[in-house]
Amino acid sequence: MSAGAELRAELVRAVAAVIDRHAEELTSLDQAIGDGDHGLNMKRGFDAVLADAANLSAKPWPDFLKGAGTMLVMKVGGASGPLYGTLFMALGKELPAEPGRADLARAFRAAIAAVQARGKSERSQKTMLDVLIPVAEALEAGTFEAAAVARTAHAAAEATIPLKAVRGRASFLGDRSIGHMDPGARSSALLIEAIGSVLEKA
Repeated sequence: MSAGAELRAELVRAVAAVIDRHAEELTSLDQAIGDGDHGLNMKRGFDAVLADAANLSAKPWPDFLKGAGTMLVMKVGGASGPLYGTLFMALGKELPAEPGRADLARAFRAAIAAVQARGKSERSQKTMLDVLIPVAEALEAGTFEAAAVARTAHAAAEATIPLKAVRGRASFLGDRSIGHMDPGARSSALLIEAIGSVLEKA
């Protein structure tokens, strides 16, 4: 297995493991303001990616990411599947086969734009964008150290607690959505931390 393929396989193992460890927490968060299935759906999706890790990781970065994104769309239920799938597929579309840091920052911003278009959502509406956009800003500012990016992501997830949801299932609760962390923001922060810790060691 090439170094690139092993790195991709390690990334799959890391993201599947972090979702598995936090599946119950994500479900609990979603029970408060959503359908209560975010943890289960995310686990199903990333378990499917893990099951196909050998095949996916043998592909170059663009095809690896597009393949993972396609699988998430197919396997993750609810709104999260299309949104996470769009994020990964757009990253695959934007990244070159041998990406550098500048490529990553640019592609991540483009992928977020694709998620915004798919979900018809913006920042401060209590969604995963409230984590993804601050992380994109950190990368664009030259912050690539994994711990710093993870701190940005987790702080942004915490910052969704006082927000009122205006998109997604939680928006039906109105003011009752205030006081709860957005489950998509939490899962985004967990994934960003896991991915960063792997990439920093590469």
